[in-house]
Amino acid sequence: MSRQINWKKRPRSRDKELVRVGFGDAPSGLVGDKLFEVCLHDGSVRWVLIHIEVQAQRDNSLALRVLDYNYRIFREYGQPVASLVVLADDDPYWRPCAFHNELLGTVMGISFATAKLLDYAGRSDALLASDNPFALLALAHWRTQQAGRDPDQLFASKLESTELLYQHGWSKQRIMMMFDVINWMMALPEPHQLRYWQAIVQMEEERKMKWISPLEQSFIDKGIQRGLEQGLEQGLEQGLEQGLEQGLEQGRKEGAAFVLERLLTQRFGPLPKAVRHKLAKATMTQIGEWSDTLPQAQSLKQVFS
Repeated sequence: MSRQINWKKRPRSRDKELVRVGFGDAPSGLVGDKLFEVCLHDGSVRWVLIHIEVQAQRDNSLALRVLDYNYRIFREYGQPVASLVVLADDDPYWRPCAFHNELLGTVMGISFATAKLLDYAGRSDALLASDNPFALLALAHWRTQQAGRDPDQLFASKLESTELLYQHGWSKQRIMMMFDVINWMMALPEPHQLRYWQAIVQMEEERKMKWISPLEQSFIDKGIQRGLEQGLEQGLEQGLEQGLEQGLEQGRKEGAAFVLERLLTQRFGPLPKAVRHKLAKATMTQIGEWSDTLPQAQSLKQVFS
């Protein structure tokens, strides 16, 4: 299928169209969808819906959902849509590729292409040698499944996957994008995540690449800087001390809110705008209470109840 696409012409994102027809609100953030406009070698322009299934268990409603997505985009915009499904579950026998319904001579349905990440599990050497960024993500996904509930094994695999980002000569933008995906995909318990950030700092120092740094620290630094600026504006020693103290407190709060936001996203998927706003306005006490609730919570509602 990819051979039919003219990759010399850059695909154009059509994600806004997904939002307009009501997509992107799947429960628990377990489904991610992307819509691109691509040009084929014959000169025609086509839309491609990439439906990414990232949940660990099979979903019998997937094929029907693909049919619904495909038809709704076609009906809304009059554009034929190719649906490509990436399966990231751990069931080797679950391979949905069609949905058809037939009654009294009437046939309704869809057949679609799929890619099973599990099929690449035994090809670690080929994935390591490939310069395709998706090869590294497939490898990171496989190692995440191998680690299971072992945080030490997952930590080691996550750090190694991060180190591999530097070996392909990729652009800063691509490395940062891959860095975010790996950090999200290979979610670690908080103590191991802290060790991971510390290892990243050391990695930066060794490679002198300061542009990849723990984002929590940047938020704290910004808070301290605001406090210093506030104190300097007042022009008094007392004001400077007060400004620094306020800056430190604000930096701690923003850093804690950022960490909690990352943990919530890793656990439940992309956060609603209302939740992000609540985090931004929260006090340190509230952030601490929500953080304590998170390990036992089964939904966002339980975290904030």
